[in-house]
Amino acid sequence: MWRRAAVYGPWLSIRLVNAGFHEKQGNMSRKLHARRIEGIDKNIWVELTQLAADYKAVNLGQGFPDFSPPSFVQEAFCKALNEGFSMHQYTRAFGHPNLVKILAKFFSRIVGREIDPMEDILVSVGAYQALFCTFQALIDEGDEVIIVEPFFDYLFALSKQLKGCGPVLSSADWVLSPEELASKFSPRTKAIVINTPNNPLGKVYKRKELQMIAELCIKHDVICISDEVYEWLTYDGTKHVKIASLPGMWERTVTIGSAGKTFSATGWKVGWAMGSEHILKHLKTVHQNSVYHCATAAQEAVAVGFQREYDVFGTEESYFHQLPIHLHEKRLRLADCLKSVGLKPILPQGGYFMIADISNLNVDLTDPSTKDEPYDYRFVKWLIKEKGLATIPVSAFYSPEHRNEFQKYIRFCFVKEDSTLQAAEDILRQWSDGKLKKF
Repeated sequence: MWRRAAVYGPWLSIRLVNAGFHEKQGNMSRKLHARRIEGIDKNIWVELTQLAADYKAVNLGQGFPDFSPPSFVQEAFCKALNEGFSMHQYTRAFGHPNLVKILAKFFSRIVGREIDPMEDILVSVGAYQALFCTFQALIDEGDEVIIVEPFFDYLFALSKQLKGCGPVLSSADWVLSPEELASKFSPRTKAIVINTPNNPLGKVYKRKELQMIAELCIKHDVICISDEVYEWLTYDGTKHVKIASLPGMWERTVTIGSAGKTFSATGWKVGWAMGSEHILKHLKTVHQNSVYHCATAAQEAVAVGFQREYDVFGTEESYFHQLPIHLHEKRLRLADCLKSVGLKPILPQGGYFMIADISNLNVDLTDPSTKDEPYDYRFVKWLIKEKGLATIPVSAFYSPEHRNEFQKYIRFCFVKEDSTLQAAEDILRQWSDGKLKKF
């Protein structure tokens, strides 16, 4: 409903949108916030990041490298900034032409089909905005979304749980139950969300698992939203498979990618959504009416980076080959340290993170300010305040009905300089010498 108040003369006419609000009454003592943000105002990442900064903690909590991106993309960024006015102005709203063209060229040979750069790709302000556009564009009130746990906490909907089989020593030991997953589909199911490699677990879905998911998506006419931001970071010969490459899935999959994770440049905030034009056009509608545009120079630098990787793909010169080798050593180093002090690390197949079972630790958590919080929340805050080491509670990645089952795990980020890992090791070993109880 529109109401118009027109003022004649050199004044603008005013249109007032009726969004279901009551008339203003008195001063601003009325409720200001929209109901849709209720329950999501508190954010564990914001809280723990600030706490880590306040206590100057060694930060193995946040998922970002504390080393620089490769020189070739840094140089490309600097060059872009000095190429004249165009790199400082708007580019194409749905993605800088140079970037969408090389993304289409690069991923066409991976998914086994021709990707249209202008129709099948949307460049976003990081992967986060790509997911935001996807949910806003495709999910209606009343639709059901299946989300595989553990999941990053921006996803709130129905969920399906990953379960450990026997002694859990590797993320590969956590598997999907075909029967339980199938039982979650209903006539109201609109989409399923997967994350491979998974954050926080590091699980990489096997082709067989992806095929099972694909068959259910096709059977129930469901969209698959596949968060694949860690796709180049797999270890021990584990192979990442794109679910969009499986038969019948390109037409019903939105694949989310990240230049930040790809080139170790998380602050650039360049991501993308990729999929069939008949889906992507709806994401573009949300994008053009919200963010509209992403930083031109950053997109140009990412385009140069992908062109370089296209040229050397599959060789030892490739950054996509070098980075996982580099991180593999850091991963093993952290796992060995955690085991030596009595923790039980779960070795990840991919990604930035490693979770560890803290059940063996004998810690007296007496901080009254955290007494009503889950055990891992209390433990993580105690570890920051008392020992100067920042991690993340794993129960934050689970829905409320499953959270209690995962309060004895915490997450470490191993994508750090050796000096950072050494500082964390020193804290853990010093603590172990006097305080850890081993079984």
